[in-house]
Amino acid sequence: VQLQASGGGLVQAGGSLRLSCAASGLTFSSYGMGWFRQAPGKEREFVAAINWGASRTYYQDSVKGRFTISRDNAKNTAYLQMNNLKPEDTGVYYCAATRGSWSTSRADYAYWGQGTLVTVSS
Repeated sequence: VQLQASGGGLVQAGGSLRLSCAASGLTFSSYGMGWFRQAPGKEREFVAAINWGASRTYYQDSVKGRFTISRDNAKNTAYLQMNNLKPEDTGVYYCAATRGSWSTSRADYAYWGQGTLVTVSS
């Protein structure tokens, strides 16, 4: 199983980025997908999740209304659209796959991508 996260970069506050997570080696449509992030010196935290069929999504309170998680099962890819970025959004963003429908807990995710760095300047 391989999850390849991409799309990170340096952006000014108020800007946008779109992260992608390309999956291989698993039946993508049978897995819930999540995005987590880890800021320097902090623990990895939940950002957003989406269930198998994209009918349910869940967000951390601090990103609601700014971030949108989506998926394209035909392309085995999940996305995280991030708008109105803030300096506190800075961190390494990881995508992950869970055999459950979806979850906010790191422990429920069986597979993880390598992470992509997002840096938001003020």
